[in-house]
Amino acid sequence: MALTPMDIHNKEFTRSFRGYDEDEVDQFLDEIVEEFERLYKENIDLKDRLSMVVDQINNYKTMENTLKETLVTAQKTADELTESAQKKSELIIKEAEGKAREIIDNAHTKVLEIKKEFDEYRKQMQVFRSRFKNLLETQLEILQQEIPTYEDIDNESLPKG
Repeated sequence: MALTPMDIHNKEFTRSFRGYDEDEVDQFLDEIVEEFERLYKENIDLKDRLSMVVDQINNYKTMENTLKETLVTAQKTADELTESAQKKSELIIKEAEGKAREIIDNAHTKVLEIKKEFDEYRKQMQVFRSRFKNLLETQLEILQQEIPTYEDIDNESLPKG
């Protein structure tokens, strides 16, 4: 059973012959009551403060757990975003490399077509030059042939009349 200041204050002792001085005992009991009451109130106050501190600690632990969960979630999210960005960048690079290969292949094909076309034009130019040269040579031969003079034409070949 817990002892309260009122229990001490109300305590009655039996009287005996040759006992203690009653005033001295009462005065000492009053001092004990005062000190016990002060300690009792201090104890209640400390229990209240302890309860508040325990509540705060529990709140802090709850906050700590929430923060830990939040940090874990944030880390997972950051890792997922990093992985997603990495995959996306790899995909973009692959697509860019594919497009670059396609552009290079198309350019190479175009170069081959242009070269083929150029070779065809060059052949046609050579054929044209050869034919033109032959034409010029033929014309030159014709020009170099001796042109008959008027005297060379005999009278017989002229029409009469």
